[in-house]
Amino acid sequence: MPRNWADLAEQRIRKAEAEGQLKGLSGEGKPLPDRPGDAFIDPGDAVGHRIMAEAGALPEELKLKRLVDAAREELAAITDPDQRKAAMAKLAELQMKHSIAQEARRKFLR
Repeated sequence: MPRNWADLAEQRIRKAEAEGQLKGLSGEGKPLPDRPGDAFIDPGDAVGHRIMAEAGALPEELKLKRLVDAAREELAAITDPDQRKAAMAKLAELQMKHSIAQEARRKFLR
């Protein structure tokens, strides 16, 4: 039985390789694309992000980040005090949800 995630990943890779599941994949035999931004994050995270991006999946944390950014822009354009108060409440709720999603990711990756 694998002792840690690295052992488990290595075991699964070797099994897939033995079964021929790693043959004929897109990009086989070609150099890896240059992704300079990946140099600043964990390699495992970089691979996970790339796989999700290629599949069109967006993590909840990133969806919320986009909503927070949009809510900030919306708030900046509002001058009516009542509408501004409602927009601030919406922004605060989105920021809280985003923080919760970030903390959940951090705990999951520990």
